[in-house]
Amino acid sequence: MTTRTLESRLERISIQDENDVGEATKIYSKTKLTTTSTTTRANHFKVALQSQSNNVNAVASVTLPSQAAQRKPPPPINPASPPPARRPLPAPTARVREEKEKERVRVREKEKEIETEKEIEKDVDETKSALTEQPSVPKQFHLGMFEIGRPLGKGKFGRVYLARERTSGFICALKVLHKSELQAGGGVEKQVRREIEIQSNLRHPNILQLYGHFHDSKRVFLILEYAGKGELYKHLRKETKFPEWKAAQYVAQMASALQYLHRKHVIHRDIKPENILVGIHGEIKISDFGWSVHAPNNRRKTLCGTLDYLPPEMIKPGSSDNYYNEKVDLWSLGVLTYEFLVGEAPFEDTPVMTQRRIARADMQIPKFVSSEAADLIKRLLVLDPEKRIPLEDVQSHPWIIKHCVKGERATNREKSS
Repeated sequence: MTTRTLESRLERISIQDENDVGEATKIYSKTKLTTTSTTTRANHFKVALQSQSNNVNAVASVTLPSQAAQRKPPPPINPASPPPARRPLPAPTARVREEKEKERVRVREKEKEIETEKEIEKDVDETKSALTEQPSVPKQFHLGMFEIGRPLGKGKFGRVYLARERTSGFICALKVLHKSELQAGGGVEKQVRREIEIQSNLRHPNILQLYGHFHDSKRVFLILEYAGKGELYKHLRKETKFPEWKAAQYVAQMASALQYLHRKHVIHRDIKPENILVGIHGEIKISDFGWSVHAPNNRRKTLCGTLDYLPPEMIKPGSSDNYYNEKVDLWSLGVLTYEFLVGEAPFEDTPVMTQRRIARADMQIPKFVSSEAADLIKRLLVLDPEKRIPLEDVQSHPWIIKHCVKGERATNREKSS
């Protein structure tokens, strides 16, 4: 009886489990039976797997767009709509801003300098006659007559300033020398007196003019012609060497000025690029007559000048009678011509070797120098002074004639090239 009741109960439970899994689960949890059928376990596994699969598919369908959606082109841009805002550029650093400001300042200063030079050039042209014509009675100058401008150069014993005479507006250069330094310089005071004595009596377009001089208790002032483009030496260093057309015109102007000096019995003795200035129109001006001499007897015996430009008769070893004349300037003109074309002096070496090479006229002219120019250099750098080409022949030399047009200045050729 008990057995049948138990079997019937088990049969009822099995049928109910197959029809309603949920209810079977409740019955199993309420009863203390620990055994279940194989079919029930399989159904549990099927339900769990199907549920997991459905969840995965649901998530995939939400998070992953379809391939068609990925291939879909972006919507067209409406022309009326404003353009997208650009990403702002990074602000310049302090260093960049500083560099730009420095460049702007340099440009402004250069423009101002060019404008000032043009004004000065105009003033010089308009007022040049104010001091050029010397009055019958020497004019008494003093410092209060001048407006002092920017410094033009600095030497061992003083400075040179741009100046303007207040009354006439005349532009000039004011060379200021300190008496104490001149007296301590050992013979420099004598050189200044010589420079004043010689240069004040010279009138040539290629010689720097000395208009006058004055002094006070401490200083000596020289009123000089203003050479607006500065030292020729700086132009040569900047260009390394001059083209032949420019060098020929400079040499022609130098020959004309030296010929004038020699007619006045003046020997310069210190011809070199540092002692030649360039005027506002590009013409050269021989300056610095401190080593010059007025030599009516035409014979001198003192040693002076710059070693690279000294002629052999002034430094020849073993000679006890080193007399020389104005032909020393011809040798210096030959050295100058060489340096114009090559960029360095022909005998440049150590001091001892330079003297030896000068004594033998030991030089090599580069092949890029034209044959006409080389011929003139060789005819100037001759050991025997009496065999050097005269200045008249220098001005009519084929190389000079080839590059120089009558009345043409170097600056005109430069502007047209």
